[in-house]
Amino acid sequence: MRATEYFVHGCDPKTLVVRQIMEDAVVTVGPTSTAMVVAELLSEHNFGSVPVVEQDGTLRGLVTEFDLLKAVEQEKDLREVPVSQIMTRDVVTTTEDMPLMHLIHLLQERHLIRVPVVKDQKLIGMVARRDVVFGYVKSRAKYWP
Repeated sequence: MRATEYFVHGCDPKTLVVRQIMEDAVVTVGPTSTAMVVAELLSEHNFGSVPVVEQDGTLRGLVTEFDLLKAVEQEKDLREVPVSQIMTRDVVTTTEDMPLMHLIHLLQERHLIRVPVVKDQKLIGMVARRDVVFGYVKSRAKYWP
């Protein structure tokens, strides 16, 4: 749930931080999950990626549509491949205190769609370009039905 969904009054969007626009209910998988599990999650929920976390919530990587396509192209059986073998390990992350304008710069500079939000290396949320747009609109609204 995004904090911006509870905004009652408009504000200057430049005052927003990631904590206010991020999604904290994140679907994750463990390193031993199969690539097929991720493929099913992406298809079912219309996600573009799924974070890979340890049981304690430590972020280990991200499995993207690109990672899955690459595995298929290499003729790997997604039912048998653990995500730890195909995930992107060098993941760009953000913190919950990052100002909105810095996040926008990060997303544009790195050509990213979404970024995991971490605190002490533990995943606490995800923030996407869509969340930035929603937060901006919500912060400018005088009344939101």
